Amino acid sequence: MFILSSPSGAGKTTLADRLLANDDALTLSVSATTRPRRPGEAHGKDYYFVSEDEFIRMRDNNEFLEWANVFGHYYATPRSLVEETLRQGKDVLFDIDWQGAQQLDEVAGEDVVKVFILPPSREELERRLRKRAQDPENVVKKRMAKADSEMSHWAEYDYVIINYDLDESEKLLRSILFAERLKRRRQVGLAKVVKDMINEG
Repeated sequence: MFILSSPSGAGKTTLADRLLANDDALTLSVSATTRPRRPGEAHGKDYYFVSEDEFIRMRDNNEFLEWANVFGHYYATPRSLVEETLRQGKDVLFDIDWQGAQQLDEVAGEDVVKVFILPPSREELERRLRKRAQDPENVVKKRMAKADSEMSHWAEYDYVIINYDLDESEKLLRSILFAERLKRRRQVGLAKVVKDMINEG
């Protein structure tokens, strides 16, 4: 489970899209949310859009690996989809905040790798948020206020990347992903491979 977290506007979603475009062994975890659908968003691709009543029913039935309330809307990771993807031998990429990362860490432990993406500066973060032009002014101000709280959790992560340049940050993320896949405990069947080699001698 490969987690990317960052304050809104730091580049995490763009980096996630780049990783997914060139790695068939990586699948995006699609979150459930109660927030309204934005233009161009598709149910089941960008998010699973559900009512608040449905969300609470799913939460109470333990159908989520993690959940959080962000700006008055609920977000969560559906458990069954992630578990099925992992059973197929694929890695799962999570685009979630520090609250979700903490919850996943509690339930999945060693299977989790957490990367925090920082912006080059607070000023640059605000510039990027305004450039997106997706949110009204009051939401931009809320996001900037929340960014300070989010960035204070950087030390809870395994890796931290300051996103000065998207291409460089993408390379660093790929390096982390490859290194984590090569860890001995993640190479399923390695003991048998080595045993067979020794027996050949």
